[in-house]
Amino acid sequence: MNVYITRVISEVGLNLLKEAGLNIKQWTEKRKLSQEELIRECQWADALLCTGQQIDKEFLEANTQLKVIALHSVGYDNVDIETATRLGIPIGNTPGVLSGATADTAFLLMMSAARNAFFMHKTIVQGEWDFFEPTANLGKELNGRTLGIFGLGKIGLEMAKRCIGAFGMKVIYHNRSRNEEAEQELGARYVSFEELLQHSDVLSVHTALTPDTKNKFDAAAFQQMKPEAIFVNTARGGIHNEPDLIEALRSKTIWGAGLDVTNPEPMSPNSPLLSMPHVAVLPHIGSATEETRDAMSRLAALNIIAGLKGERLPYLVNTELHDN
Repeated sequence: MNVYITRVISEVGLNLLKEAGLNIKQWTEKRKLSQEELIRECQWADALLCTGQQIDKEFLEANTQLKVIALHSVGYDNVDIETATRLGIPIGNTPGVLSGATADTAFLLMMSAARNAFFMHKTIVQGEWDFFEPTANLGKELNGRTLGIFGLGKIGLEMAKRCIGAFGMKVIYHNRSRNEEAEQELGARYVSFEELLQHSDVLSVHTALTPDTKNKFDAAAFQQMKPEAIFVNTARGGIHNEPDLIEALRSKTIWGAGLDVTNPEPMSPNSPLLSMPHVAVLPHIGSATEETRDAMSRLAALNIIAGLKGERLPYLVNTELHDN
């Protein structure tokens, strides 16, 4: 059985695949495969371990021989799940293992925006660290502030724990359904989306990108937020409207932003966000720790192995393949 891998991944997952007796081919060039290349390369494969590529209808219908597709991610908005299910191709992801690392990144971005850290670092690089002004470039303290979470799942729960432990922050959240575990454990309070916007000092996004959440944070949403609010997004860039976010920051409709994901992604090096005060931007490194990437490659490999054996994937996305 043959496995095609779209990026170089951790040896942990590779070793599991090799121990299972599978033939492996990895794309090692430091550029994204074109869709034509991906279709062509996968003609050889029985399984695909994918990161950083669009798995659309055209690809799936050209590679119906695939017995399983394992994503090296928890998100699956890059996959045409409906077509995969119709063709009987199980899709696996890597949930759970990146919650802590991604929450750490959200916390880092919150702190960096609150203390104007990225902007002030640039003043050193540009040779502007000279005269001390006691009232210039001040940040904001977070003790006792209100953390609003849009999408209080596993990652949001970890972010809330960090904010409560470090700063005694109050937690409010908005989900499609209530998270009673978080309410009992953390005292989190469920609110409407409008209340979330109006009462959050820090608003952290931890939801999936869906038709309902695409561009959810637009000009109308930012206008309802506090002028001192910090917007943090470590989920998917498509959840916020980037031109609207830039304008909200320029007009001081909101105070700051911390982004691990951008819209578009990768962002242009000329983006105004990169030179704005109270803004911190990272290149989608939420899960980028040795421990987390090892765990992700392991889960992806386990999905591949199960799929090639004809077994239910341990981390199956399109569950209807086995539930019906």
